[in-house]
Amino acid sequence: MSFLEVTGALLGNSEIYNVQSQLERHVYARSEAAFRAGDAARDELHTAQDIRKRQQFIRSRFIQSIGGLPETSSPLNAKVTGVVREKGFRIEKVIFESRPKVYVTACMYIPDSVASPSAAVLFLCGHGEQAKAYHQYQLVCRHLVKAGLIVLAQDPVGQGERFSYYDEKRNLQLVQWGTSEHEHAGCQCFALGDGIARYFLHDAMRGVDYLASRPEVDASRIGVTGNSGGGTQTSMMMMADKRIAAAAPGTFVMNRKSYMYAGQAQDAEQIWPGFTRLGLDHEDFIIAMAPRPVRVLGVKYDFFPIEGARSTVKRCKRIYKLMGAQQNLSMVEDVSRHMYTQNLAVAAAEFFSQHLLGRKVTPSQEGTAPIEPSALNCTEKGQVSASIRGARFVFDENLQRFKTFAAKRSRDKALKWLRQRIMGDRTTHPTNVKEIWSGSWDGLCASTLMWWTQSGILNGGLLLRESGESQLPVTVALWERGCDGTHEHFDWVLKTCKSGRAVLVVDVVGWAAIQPNALNHRDKRAFYGTIHLLNNNLMWLGDSLTAMRAYDLTRLPDAIAEIPGVTPRGLKIHTEGRTDVWAELAGAVDHRLADIESINGMGTYANWVSSREYASHAIHDFLMPGLLQYCDLDDLRKWRIKARKR
Repeated sequence: MSFLEVTGALLGNSEIYNVQSQLERHVYARSEAAFRAGDAARDELHTAQDIRKRQQFIRSRFIQSIGGLPETSSPLNAKVTGVVREKGFRIEKVIFESRPKVYVTACMYIPDSVASPSAAVLFLCGHGEQAKAYHQYQLVCRHLVKAGLIVLAQDPVGQGERFSYYDEKRNLQLVQWGTSEHEHAGCQCFALGDGIARYFLHDAMRGVDYLASRPEVDASRIGVTGNSGGGTQTSMMMMADKRIAAAAPGTFVMNRKSYMYAGQAQDAEQIWPGFTRLGLDHEDFIIAMAPRPVRVLGVKYDFFPIEGARSTVKRCKRIYKLMGAQQNLSMVEDVSRHMYTQNLAVAAAEFFSQHLLGRKVTPSQEGTAPIEPSALNCTEKGQVSASIRGARFVFDENLQRFKTFAAKRSRDKALKWLRQRIMGDRTTHPTNVKEIWSGSWDGLCASTLMWWTQSGILNGGLLLRESGESQLPVTVALWERGCDGTHEHFDWVLKTCKSGRAVLVVDVVGWAAIQPNALNHRDKRAFYGTIHLLNNNLMWLGDSLTAMRAYDLTRLPDAIAEIPGVTPRGLKIHTEGRTDVWAELAGAVDHRLADIESINGMGTYANWVSSREYASHAIHDFLMPGLLQYCDLDDLRKWRIKARKR
């Protein structure tokens, strides 16, 4: 093991403090406090009036957390592209525009028995590649239609016939369907202060618009169901769309605490920034519906903990009792892993027929077997992108959002927003610099140091300088692999030290030698890995790893002032790679960090958001949600340089 690897190991295994568990403990403690506050607020609901006030709060704050909703006034331009005849019902293949040139592909199941406006159910698909045509989802829709219900099953973003990154010429998905696509586009949404959830939700709301436009449908009797990702969408509809008359969310409802300790990240459409900080949780999905009928569908062996679902339903019973409608809330469980099982399909059919048709119907199994998925294609070539010229996707909508925000930016508003996001509610702590080890290396004096940046959070660094020098100005270095990677940059380090400066290589929270322990089996910085998971939880709190790391850097002058032989006067920052993001953000809120040199940095968020294909690996290390609403990195550089010249 090299000298630098040893010093990195010393930081990562310090006997002073368990730095590898500190980020996890920090995130979980803040989350737990928010969960308790949310429970306390819900416990104070004692009257129907209290509940109605809470419902308004839930709806407005949820929609705000995902960046608001797109305009809903554009025409649907719906058309039926084909019909499949089945015994007792027909399936119409439908395409409608949820927004101009954004095409939603759907299948509408209509019972032959429908003779006047009747009840309908919007079926929202989970993460099955074939979406509306996936055999499990066909089975559910067939059970519902056999119970006498009209059903509209629609493809979500990135699934079924709506792959956003499909290359027709090569018959290739440039970004994998489903959760990978949602994450790819979703992180770009986050940079704009949006959530990709706004598009999932809006598509579903337009599905209700389409149902309401059909003469066969009674608009006052529309329900919604779906499991997994479809359970997410169902839950969003429960909070956001007052037109929903009954809901059966499947294999998603739990509570945030139970899932946080399950050690998994969530899909981009399932992350609603600031939601937990506001004290909102899965109970609020159900509270938002009261006293309208809700049946929670769960399976015992789900990775969404069934204990969380049971607790949430149990607590919400009191709410429904206060509304005089305790009979309208129920839960049905099946013994299965994560899926919308046949038993749950029957339970959903009974629930919706009872509450929307006025009679409980248990559908027969005859005619519920799924058909060949391609038979349900609405487009000529099986993909919107290949079949409809000029079709728009989330990437295109993000570009338009970016242009709108860029035209409205203000330096004062941007800096105020950044200070709030970076400095925020941090609990300041004296830096209390600690030397862990000292020695020499190739003629340089070397020492490993640790210091506090906020309560419960330590940073680490490797200080290098020529021997015999004192009161040296410091150049802080930030790069991939942090202290462990310093040997890769030794020529630069040596040159800088010979120029009469000290070099402090810094590992900020969750980075390099002080990265967190693995919380699941995936690579720590990979999609769904530990960094993704912890950053998700920070985003629920209205925070981010990038904001925490920028704050860490603002504490450097205080730490350096405590180190013998160096001075914070004349402080410079040198970054290589995307670590320039943290430095630019820190420099925007702390004038002491205004001298920044970047090599091969991220450049601008605009370049990233304008890239249809980009390297998404470890993007959560550098994601600052909402930045592009207010400024970009080049704005920060321009403002910083202008301020230095004054």
